[in-house]
Amino acid sequence: MARVACIDIGTVTARLAVADVEGGRVVRLAKRSQICNLGQDVDKTHRLRQDAMERVFGCVAAYLEEARRAGATSACCTLTSAARDAQNARELGAALASLGLEPMVIPGAVEGSLTFLGVAQDFVGHRILVADNGGGSTELAMGCLGTDGILELDFVRSVDVGCRRLTERFLAGEGPAAAGALLSARELAGQKFAPVIAEGSLRAASAAAAAGGTTPSAAPERLVVCGGTVTTMVAVKKALDPYDPSQVHLATLSAADVQGIQDQLASLSVEKRAALPGIQPKRAPVILGGVCAVAELMAQTGFDQLTVSESDLLFGLSLVAAAALERRDSPVIWKPEMRPLVSPQG
Repeated sequence: MARVACIDIGTVTARLAVADVEGGRVVRLAKRSQICNLGQDVDKTHRLRQDAMERVFGCVAAYLEEARRAGATSACCTLTSAARDAQNARELGAALASLGLEPMVIPGAVEGSLTFLGVAQDFVGHRILVADNGGGSTELAMGCLGTDGILELDFVRSVDVGCRRLTERFLAGEGPAAAGALLSARELAGQKFAPVIAEGSLRAASAAAAAGGTTPSAAPERLVVCGGTVTTMVAVKKALDPYDPSQVHLATLSAADVQGIQDQLASLSVEKRAALPGIQPKRAPVILGGVCAVAELMAQTGFDQLTVSESDLLFGLSLVAAAALERRDSPVIWKPEMRPLVSPQG
């Protein structure tokens, strides 16, 4: 059995998973998450801020020590949207390499594939559309994990719609959101999502049939969404304090739920959003942008309900990390660079 440590550095959060993988299946996974806001101002400047890189460096150093204590023998590290967009991402990469990692800035298609691999473990035999709604981008992937364990991934795209990106463009104020700002955020999200949804035939079976387009058999049966925005929405709906993953994983949100949460958050200042049960204070400034993205995704795809998954990129990354460590074929067309976890003294 392989015990691996996987670190993923996103636009808003940096996350750690320590996973036990046996026979190509995750049998145990412990996750940690910290809001570091690496993507602060990247949409405008195309550069990572020094203080943001320092926050990430300190967080990752602590994660590596935690992984060693947990008994992980090897680690990998991925970076996503903010690092893809930043002209100076190599500076952060060099700093992380000094910790003994091989940091990899992964393309959006790889990010979407890894997320789909993780999510699909709960939906074997079903054709699903997976959306990974992050800080800078949303990855859309459609396919099926067969009962034979073979992954059939028919479509993967990364769209530049995320909670921090929409916030910095339209919703950066501290007070309640103006109706015009909400409309602008939704309009931009719709403009970005629409051509990708059309290209991949990603509309819900019922919506596609009603429009006389994609046949129901080729359309996704279910929309599954992961990321901090949707897990926070479930936590807000259920007033979870403290957060309880068992009440979030595979929970459902209707389109009416999402619209209601958008309206609720828009009516509050950032300070009052931060005080709601279920919202981490550091997520309060960007949560409304994320909800706008999810609401528009549902409108564009025609799904009236989504399922929330906690088995996200880290889950999929754990599977491919163990495969790389054990010299097995990767479940997706990509493999991480693993590095041994040794003590700082050697």
